[in-house]
Amino acid sequence: MTAGTIATCVYDILPNGSTNPPAHGYGIPNRYYILSNNHVLANSNNANIGDPILQPGPIDGGSDPTDRIATLSRFIPITFSSQVPLENQNNLVDAAIAEAPFHQIDRSIHWIGSVQGWRRKQNVTVGTRVMKTGRTTNHTHGVITAVNATVDVNYGSGRVARFRDQIVTTNLSSGGDSGSLITTNDGVAIGLLFAGSTSVTIANHIEHVRSLLGIEVAENIL
Repeated sequence: MTAGTIATCVYDILPNGSTNPPAHGYGIPNRYYILSNNHVLANSNNANIGDPILQPGPIDGGSDPTDRIATLSRFIPITFSSQVPLENQNNLVDAAIAEAPFHQIDRSIHWIGSVQGWRRKQNVTVGTRVMKTGRTTNHTHGVITAVNATVDVNYGSGRVARFRDQIVTTNLSSGGDSGSLITTNDGVAIGLLFAGSTSVTIANHIEHVRSLLGIEVAENIL
């Protein structure tokens, strides 16, 4: 288990919505979720659908059922080097969602506020100033340095995964910030933070997260 951060709250893409090209549907969502990383909510592929999600997490003293806030709904499996050679991997996201009661969750992010929309991958550019709010380093700011990076991420226990088409920013995170939503300074969602080092932070494009999980992050496409 790892400590992590809830990005924001989302719902299933509504009928008549689409991912390619991105378009919003209409109607009444019947399920609502918290969004974070696979390695935060689904223990790097090792959890089962329906497992409890705790806030605070077990590492921070949380216990089940007292601190249960959601149940794991779905995740995008990560391909590791023990399964497929790195050169043949095509991981795009480290992402998962867990269903929670509507009245117990809030899309607003501490120190960022409401998500104003989400930005298509083609419109994410080097030099954009960004921010995030996370469990460990709180509210931080950075700048995008790459938008189509290939990175190898060590998940421990000999598991390495290669991710393609990733966002890289100056360092704005530390352990436990995984799952944070990276936004522009005016609150437009750009990426889902999942890895980093002492010099950089790495995030999945939010467009990939939306498409692969089939979720709506915000109603405005920018």
